[in-house]
Amino acid sequence: MDIHHRIENLPPLARGAVVAIGNFDGVHLGHRAVIAEARAKAAALKAPLGVMTFEPHPRAFFAPKTPPFRLTSLAAKARALDALGVDHLYVVAFDRAFAAISAHDFVAHVLARDLGAVCVAVGGDFKFGRGREGDVAFLKREAPAFGIAIAQVSPVASGGVAVSSRLIREQLSLGNLDEAARLLGRPWELEGPVVHGDKLGRTLGYPTANIDLGDQLRPRIGIYAVEALIEGEGSWRGGAASLGTRPTVGGVDLRFEVHLLDFAGDLYGQTLRVRPIKYLRPEIALDGLDALTRKMKEDEAEARAVLKARAAVDAGASINNKSGNNKSDTSARPPGR
Repeated sequence: MDIHHRIENLPPLARGAVVAIGNFDGVHLGHRAVIAEARAKAAALKAPLGVMTFEPHPRAFFAPKTPPFRLTSLAAKARALDALGVDHLYVVAFDRAFAAISAHDFVAHVLARDLGAVCVAVGGDFKFGRGREGDVAFLKREAPAFGIAIAQVSPVASGGVAVSSRLIREQLSLGNLDEAARLLGRPWELEGPVVHGDKLGRTLGYPTANIDLGDQLRPRIGIYAVEALIEGEGSWRGGAASLGTRPTVGGVDLRFEVHLLDFAGDLYGQTLRVRPIKYLRPEIALDGLDALTRKMKEDEAEARAVLKARAAVDAGASINNKSGNNKSDTSARPPGR
């Protein structure tokens, strides 16, 4: 997948695509439905498949003091889109100038002139242009004059409720990781560089990697069993993680610290991808460092048990898939792409 951070003067191969447009925060099942529709149109038209998204998230632009809320960093979003067979990712800078573009100019200048889009796929609640003046009805009226077809995609429902980034954030705030993964279509991840902390865990026999989460959502405070991928490695490692203020040692700032099981090494400056697998318990204040160490041993044992059970389930599923279906899956990309 090619990533374009400027849409002016795109190379010829990046123009003329069928383009799915949205924030796509999470790239969840609802987003996948929009991209699947775009993929089908791209196959029919023998056109590239593109996705347009915005950086920063418009919500962060209009309300910069909003607490961190993003489900996916740009890197995580790009990985998810690449896995869906997207050919071109157009990352549009959402700044004051872009926010001031009228709905008409968005169609005429951005979609037609800059992208040369042949078709656009959006959800029914898509809004665009200065003051959110444009909607799907506007697109259907205006875009055909520029040779752009419009595909409107209905929401994907789960339990009678539309799948949305907001719904997934709510599940994560409750520690419902399995439900969040179901709505996403994959495990949720956090990622960030490893930065220096207090190094207390090292003295207690549990060294931790302190992850800078930036503008990513903070899930429910507490202790988690996790899987983690170190930058440059190809396999995930088991671990236990803490999201909290560390009340036992008088901490005040919220930190996300990951202890990798059976690992020794220097991770400072490296990027760590972390999948919270199961919420183990809330954060509690303990009576001193000895009590904290005992509790960490209990957390480690529980995390190991959770990860062992998960590995057994995954191994069984892999065996069943191999024995029951030897056909290659070509659904990720249209034929010939």
